Amino acid sequence: METLTSPDGTAIAYDRPGDGQPVVLVHGTTGTSAVWDRFRSQLPDGYTPVAVDRRGRGESGDADDHSLAREVDDVVALIDSLPGDPVLFGHSFGGLCALEAARETDIAQLILYEPAILVGDHRDGAPLAPRLRGHLDAGDREAVIEAFFRETSTSGDPSQWPTAERAPLAETVDAPTLLLAGSESPAYLRDGIRAIDDAMSAATFVELSDVGHVGVWRAPEKVGAAVRSFLPDR
Repeated sequence: METLTSPDGTAIAYDRPGDGQPVVLVHGTTGTSAVWDRFRSQLPDGYTPVAVDRRGRGESGDADDHSLAREVDDVVALIDSLPGDPVLFGHSFGGLCALEAARETDIAQLILYEPAILVGDHRDGAPLAPRLRGHLDAGDREAVIEAFFRETSTSGDPSQWPTAERAPLAETVDAPTLLLAGSESPAYLRDGIRAIDDAMSAATFVELSDVGHVGVWRAPEKVGAAVRSFLPDR
């Protein structure tokens, strides 16, 4: 993998296996760039997947200051290092990073698969983030992962989702945007991306039938078909 240096000095690893128009792929909270392995071949001819390891994951470095703002800096730095205006595709928390990054730099198109955004009644309840921080400060990383999966699973309480305490200003994104949702995904994720659709007058919304939140690796063909219909031929 190649690496670049983010503005705070953190080394960010990414894989770019070709010279076509870059499609920057930003994975979700508990993954690495490997979650895109089954999806990469679904891109149309002329496009090259550029899968990044988010900071603290895979081959990327980390820093004491780990925040959404730093993650957005990482994505922007990668986009700005690539030729032309790349396509940007983010899944789950990576979708939140991608949405914020699209407001800060030039991209050709934006694709979001259920960004980690809470809206409406889903925002009620005690946030999980402080409890995760308590486990982390105590040095119990296993407890952090256990609590995250237990309380943010599809069967858990959606009000516990620890990401995105605010909905980004999606209406400030100028790039053509594809919004993807799975018909079987939790209601709080589907409601979140619907709110983004409402804020973006020119966005294209596609619901993938019989697909859940992890469609990028469990149903790559369905996700790929929607993406190919959206991206222009090259």
